[in-house]
Amino acid sequence: MDAFTADFSFVSVLQSQQPEVCQQVSTIQFQSRYNPSMIRNVAIIAHVDHGKTTLVDAMIRQSGLFRENQQIAERFLDSNDLERERGITILAKNMSLDFNGVKINLIDTPGHVDFGGEVERVMQMANGCLLVVDAFEGPMPQTRFVLKKALAAGLKPIVVINKIDRPDARPEEVVDEVLDLLIDVGAEDDALEYPILFASGRSGYACRKLDDPRDTIRPLLESIVEFVPPPAGSLEKPGKLLVTSLDYNDYVGRIAIGRVFDGVLKQKSDVWLLHEGKTPRSSKIVQLYNFQGVRRVETPEVCAGDIAAVAGLTDVSIGDTVSVSMEAEPLPVIPIDQPVLSMLFAPNQSPLAGREGKFLTARQIQNRLMKELETNVAMKVEPTDSPDTVKVSGRGELHLGILVETMRREGYELQVSKPQAIITKDENGNLLEPIEELTIDLPENYVGAVMEVLGPRKAIMENSKKLPDGTLRLIFSAPARGLLGFRSALLTITNGTGVMNQCFKGYEPYRGDIPGRRVGVMVAMEAGLSTSYAIEMLVERGTLFYGPAEEIYVGLVVGERPIAGDMYVNIVRMKHLTNHRSSTKEELTHIAPPRRMTLDQALEYVAEDEWLEVTPGAARIRKREVDYKRRG
Repeated sequence: MDAFTADFSFVSVLQSQQPEVCQQVSTIQFQSRYNPSMIRNVAIIAHVDHGKTTLVDAMIRQSGLFRENQQIAERFLDSNDLERERGITILAKNMSLDFNGVKINLIDTPGHVDFGGEVERVMQMANGCLLVVDAFEGPMPQTRFVLKKALAAGLKPIVVINKIDRPDARPEEVVDEVLDLLIDVGAEDDALEYPILFASGRSGYACRKLDDPRDTIRPLLESIVEFVPPPAGSLEKPGKLLVTSLDYNDYVGRIAIGRVFDGVLKQKSDVWLLHEGKTPRSSKIVQLYNFQGVRRVETPEVCAGDIAAVAGLTDVSIGDTVSVSMEAEPLPVIPIDQPVLSMLFAPNQSPLAGREGKFLTARQIQNRLMKELETNVAMKVEPTDSPDTVKVSGRGELHLGILVETMRREGYELQVSKPQAIITKDENGNLLEPIEELTIDLPENYVGAVMEVLGPRKAIMENSKKLPDGTLRLIFSAPARGLLGFRSALLTITNGTGVMNQCFKGYEPYRGDIPGRRVGVMVAMEAGLSTSYAIEMLVERGTLFYGPAEEIYVGLVVGERPIAGDMYVNIVRMKHLTNHRSSTKEELTHIAPPRRMTLDQALEYVAEDEWLEVTPGAARIRKREVDYKRRG
């Protein structure tokens, strides 16, 4: 089971990584089995790194699921390797807590804009949301995005000002900024009457007022029970479940996960799969589960309002309605925003292909991408003129980069192109392109340099303000294609002090051509092992990507030069022996270490006439036409 497609697979991952924790989880007998009024379904939404998952950790620790002295990993719900390595939530996950006899189903959602599809498709599982906002940063671009999606789904927010224990926290000002944001996104009057809590997920407390005692997370749980409405639905109507996620188990196969909107679903019962515009399909519930704590527990039946997992359904997909009646109307599905970037995926065709990977062919790669589409609803895969190449479209560089990283870890070898913005046309034939809202926090002395870089990228500054810590916050609207590769450029310009966030704003008229990469590259013209002698001759020309004794092939990009244009170099050149004695023979040669790029950096760096070769152990950039004589 791969990490990127196993949505809501937290339990199975947890059991393999922390079996001793799962064995000791308490089995809670909830009073809500036949009473939807004793259920609360709540989604946790926020900008990336505002502390959602850490806040969930605090609720888990104080809910009685574990012993007081039991060791629990930080960011408990971030269960796969990529989430822990990057410190972000990639997949939406759910669990449940028992508070005073009320079952609280918590849905932890990603905070990064590129994984907004995860947020959109689980909104229908919830009846309310916790809007978590950093007590210093305040509302950020993703805060606006997730709030608009929550309001569109009819969810009323509970605002949680998190990290109030930060030395630079400014909770009172952030409360006003959240109100301004709600008004700005067009919230209705009843949505403006929301409860506010102040919390620290790391310290494990929440309070209704800043001067209240800070010793427990209980006020947050009380607010969920008080302000989140119970799920609507009738036990008398035929059972209906809307599938919002898919999981896979080696023993029972595909598992559909969603919320029961009406009636009761029973194990071993015959059901129908309904979808608007499709013929009803008969199927059968082989196994039925509900969520108790962090575990998926088999149950004979699940009632309206609860979240359930169903195994045994044939060819079920996200958006299907599982109903006991063929005559029932399928439940409506929230539309998902369209992708804004695309890349080409093809089998690795470099001279080093096949040395590291297990899955090498076009059919294996395309089957894996088709499997990804089953759960990754914000992604698209389309054929191209070449039978072994497909175009994969997603929400952003990180969205596509996580897919590539996951595939390489699974043993795939492939080559991908430079990400391209998806350009469309309006009804009059005018070009439209995706525009991003870009927010940059940086020291004031770097503003001029950043503006100089963003100008040619067609960015327009819309606002700026000074933050309490003395840094400036600049807000731009910029074409998505103009921000490709900008993150690494910003870190270089600001010496690592600049922080950027971006969020899709919409399609606007095409802003004109943007110059490509301003620097040139050094391209290998001979194959073999790189030598210290050749590298010593080339270090004066620029920065190299490879060190001595590394395998090189013709067309491989081996370095960067400060002047635009490609330069063909012989990095495998050897020093030939002669009969002459060299006066410098005994001198030690000091070679600067090569610049190693991560996969994300390579995706930003690759040019339009290049491929990024991705294998389980390497990421190499090469020219599409490797023969420099044929390239001219």
